[in-house]
Amino acid sequence: MFAGALGERAGAGPSATRALAVAPRNTLDLVRLADIVQASTRVPLLQVAKTAVAAVASWFLALAVFPEQVPVFASVAALLVVQPSVNQSFGKAIERSLGVLVGVLVALGAALLFGEQSWLVLVAIVLSLFVAWALRLTPGSSVQIPISAMLVLSIGAATPEYAAARVVETIIGALVGLLVNVLIVPPLALAPARLAVLRLGRRIAEELERLAAVLTEPDDRAELDAALESARALRELRQAASDAIRSGRESLTLNPRRTRYRDQLERDVALLDRMEPLVTQVIGMARAVRDHWDASLSEVPASAGIAEELRRAAHDLRLLVEAGTETDDAGPEEPPALTRPLVIAAPPPGHWIVIGALMEDLRRVREEIRGEGRS
Repeated sequence: MFAGALGERAGAGPSATRALAVAPRNTLDLVRLADIVQASTRVPLLQVAKTAVAAVASWFLALAVFPEQVPVFASVAALLVVQPSVNQSFGKAIERSLGVLVGVLVALGAALLFGEQSWLVLVAIVLSLFVAWALRLTPGSSVQIPISAMLVLSIGAATPEYAAARVVETIIGALVGLLVNVLIVPPLALAPARLAVLRLGRRIAEELERLAAVLTEPDDRAELDAALESARALRELRQAASDAIRSGRESLTLNPRRTRYRDQLERDVALLDRMEPLVTQVIGMARAVRDHWDASLSEVPASAGIAEELRRAAHDLRLLVEAGTETDDAGPEEPPALTRPLVIAAPPPGHWIVIGALMEDLRRVREEIRGEGRS
């Protein structure tokens, strides 16, 4: 009440106070809107330049073939075909050409059946959607069919000659867009794949060292829960690395530079294959420690031995991850730390469950890092 009275005395009034209360919510709404309309990263400037070159080149080329028509179909096709990878460009070229072909046929058929009617465009749009559904076309082609039918009926004449010219014009634009993307620095997505794999490996090594610290330094339940949540976060990094590898493979498909860079991607794929099981093992160890922890575990000699092996595993994992980024003159290779497996004669009383679980997971971690048991 005192705050409200003070606001009224200052001339703000209750309405101004409510406006101040609503302001943070409006700010949050603007932030959410910005997240919807803005991408997290910019499209490479080279890609923008290539798209502009393709649009302009397709315009003038189609204009030379069909001087009596504005080459809208050619430029639109070029804009859509220039994609982040050559493989995607090829797919868009097929989708665009097929969609325009079916769309102009639908427009031509609707005009022959119903004549020149004001509502013919709506009929063509609805009919195009059902034709795309019946043919089980991709979303790109399904959207292109009604757009092409609408453009033919609204800005052109629904005649066989005009329809054929628009199909040829679209093919010209698609071919120009594809050629521009192939000939001008064909895009590769190998750097993001390498970075995602390295990030995953480094985080796994950090989690191994964190588990070693938890085993040897008594701590509270909150720290154990935090260690488990941190380990579970590795799943997102693993998925991100897998997605980046998939994008890298796609960028090499139909790419004229694929021979030069294929080996680099295959090394990253092999490294990810070895690290994916490590995520499961680290989460399992973090869960075992959290579920079976008590203060006396840090005093068990076996815990100190397992902690030391975890640190050695983190060391060797970093060596494995960084090996692909070093040059030939990087200096002498650092020796691995996992020289021999840890052996515990008998599980300590009261802790045999957690020690046994950690030993089994540690064995699997060792095998993956050293590449043992792999063909």
